[in-house]
Amino acid sequence: MSMPISASQIPDVARENAVFRKVVRRIVPFLVLCYVVSYLDRVNVGFAKLQMSDDLGFSEAAYGLGAGLFFIGYFLFEVPSNLMLQRVGARTWIARIMISWGLVSASFVFVGNEVTFYVLRFLLGAAEAGFYPGVILYCTYWFPSQRRARVIAMFMSAIPVAGIFGNPLSGWIMDRFQGVKGWEGWQWMFLLEAIPAVLIGVATLFYLDNSVRAAKWLTDEEKDVVERAIAEDAAHRTVHGRVWDAFREPKVWLMCLIYFCFVMGQYALTFWMPTFIESTGIEGNLAIGALSAVPFLAALVTMNVLGRSADKRRERRWHLVVPSLMGAVGFSLAAGWAGSTALSLVALSVAAAGVLTCAPLFWSLPTAFLGGTAAAVGLAAINSVGNLAGFVSPYMIGALKDATGSTSLPMYVLALSLVVGAAAVLTTDKKTVNR
Repeated sequence: MSMPISASQIPDVARENAVFRKVVRRIVPFLVLCYVVSYLDRVNVGFAKLQMSDDLGFSEAAYGLGAGLFFIGYFLFEVPSNLMLQRVGARTWIARIMISWGLVSASFVFVGNEVTFYVLRFLLGAAEAGFYPGVILYCTYWFPSQRRARVIAMFMSAIPVAGIFGNPLSGWIMDRFQGVKGWEGWQWMFLLEAIPAVLIGVATLFYLDNSVRAAKWLTDEEKDVVERAIAEDAAHRTVHGRVWDAFREPKVWLMCLIYFCFVMGQYALTFWMPTFIESTGIEGNLAIGALSAVPFLAALVTMNVLGRSADKRRERRWHLVVPSLMGAVGFSLAAGWAGSTALSLVALSVAAAGVLTCAPLFWSLPTAFLGGTAAAVGLAAINSVGNLAGFVSPYMIGALKDATGSTSLPMYVLALSLVVGAAAVLTTDKKTVNR
């Protein structure tokens, strides 16, 4: 356990840094673990597709529709879920989310036709709704703006970590457990990867604190340091007292557009990466899983380097524009290099490094101006509307792949989306977001 920090021994700036390092060590690794499990349960359907589509006779478009229906449930329940988190507390509500999505994810072992697949994907989205924006809101309780980009980048490292470890794991489970007890490999994968969500959901009830003041692992002096930093930061934000005030804020809708453009690329990668790798001629689920981890390694490094840089320089816009354009270039190159595994991996690594870096850096924009009760609604609205791209993107890729027999055209569409998002970022007020 960390020793109490003495004000008499440490200068103010160093003391504040030490306190926030302590907060990071306590909160962030656990939230990362939660998100790794969450993201794996959300996107492991991309690996299940390698067997499930053939076993059940799904077309590319049917798979894309099912993958995307997750985000319809997510969209419909996101705002009420975030309001409930604010009302009952992060500890209870995040635990509820994790336990319920684990149970729904395990139920995918019973998928036998398209209708069941569609219903369960919708229910999984409804169960998980509120987790991501809830954590972003939770971070505003503990970290001021100038520290938040780095923290959110650390939290969102869970996405590439889930790809780095989850993809090979999913491939191994599907190969190793194929036919065991009469089940297919993809059924075992859904069951085994759902168990951690339930267990960590129970652990959340005992680990997280709803507020700084409730944290027994901080001294009273350390709590004062955190609360003072949060209060000073809040003075710069527009505080909305009513729920619907967030929807009257034009900047919220601009954030929705920007995030939609970025999410188009994010879920194209996470849902279709195994298929992209397989289309270059690679065979075997474990081999596909190992190779598809490479782009996520590139993303893990890039998002943390740029997250630190954005906080250090207190510059947000260009730190977001550059990776979005990297993603556009990566997708464009992948469209032309589809015949080569090595070149495709290079292109997909550039795309992943760019696209997955956009998400954590993006959230420094809306949290710079949203405050008060409507912050919960505003963040949830931005996340839910933006995540509708998670419905559009996989279905678009599947439909165009069925129509053209190639992933090249969808790649160019994704590149265009990222360029539009970059242009929209440059319309934001740099004095507001560069803090």
